[in-house]
Amino acid sequence: MKIAENVLKAIGNTSIVKLNNVVPPDCASVLVKLEWENPTGSMKDRMAQAMISRAEKDGRLVRGGTVVEYSGGSTGTSLALICAVKGYHLRIVSSDAFSQDKINHMKAFGADMTIISSEGRGITKTLVEKMIETAREFSKEPNTYWTDQLNNEDHIAGYHQLGEEIWLQTDGNIDAFVHVVGSAASLQGTASILKNYKPNIKIYAVEPAESPVLSEGRSGSHGIGGIGIGFTPPLWNPSIVDDIISISTNEAKEMARRLVREEGLFAGISSGANVAAAIKIAKQSNLNATVVTLLVDSGLKYLSGDLYK
Repeated sequence: MKIAENVLKAIGNTSIVKLNNVVPPDCASVLVKLEWENPTGSMKDRMAQAMISRAEKDGRLVRGGTVVEYSGGSTGTSLALICAVKGYHLRIVSSDAFSQDKINHMKAFGADMTIISSEGRGITKTLVEKMIETAREFSKEPNTYWTDQLNNEDHIAGYHQLGEEIWLQTDGNIDAFVHVVGSAASLQGTASILKNYKPNIKIYAVEPAESPVLSEGRSGSHGIGGIGIGFTPPLWNPSIVDDIISISTNEAKEMARRLVREEGLFAGISSGANVAAAIKIAKQSNLNATVVTLLVDSGLKYLSGDLYK
């Protein structure tokens, strides 16, 4: 391995491993990509780097400027990493509905935090809209660039490399890709590359069972941070998806706990949702098939909540 110029060069090229103990016998193989190997412990490092670099290139973000974003934690932390290295001031709008560990992580990188109170610490459409509007107000200040993740197509390209890595690591032996939907950029960016290589690959989106906006058109409060924003994400592209799988908060948490105890894989709640959904697909698939999903972030981001207590 060569010496990296800086920590940003360490983003990507994460490992992929096979699940052995949580997957029932007599079903397809399930592989998980360990996205916690990225510098902040999250796949969002990929998209944050893409959003900032593209904004620098076309002049939307200038030297010494301020970056603004709303985030449940992982996107904000990834932006905080990029901004720390590149010397930008960062303002993040978040909420007490999300992991305190993630909020502390953003602060550690130097992010200026604004915390919006939630009802019962549930993630709802109303809460997300409040966070967005607060970020919008901050973005009106001089020399400020709002990355606006739900509407910013720049970060779709940040996940193209993820698709390339999966294809190379599996030698093209992949039959289905399963992934949760937050902004929908990671699903679209990764799936588009996989479909270019294999047009008949199956793509499955995952959303909270308590807020099945994409599959049933209704929203509700849930506890899976980073996904299920309560309305259809502007970047959602249904044409690339074969089906939508609903996973409850309890299912996601239980699978996250099983992953660390039975597989030694320490991941967050949305990763639990990914694996729970991937196993559902694997049960329906040919025994020789391969289903791939992502361990979105590290369990270290959830130590202060109820997930691992």
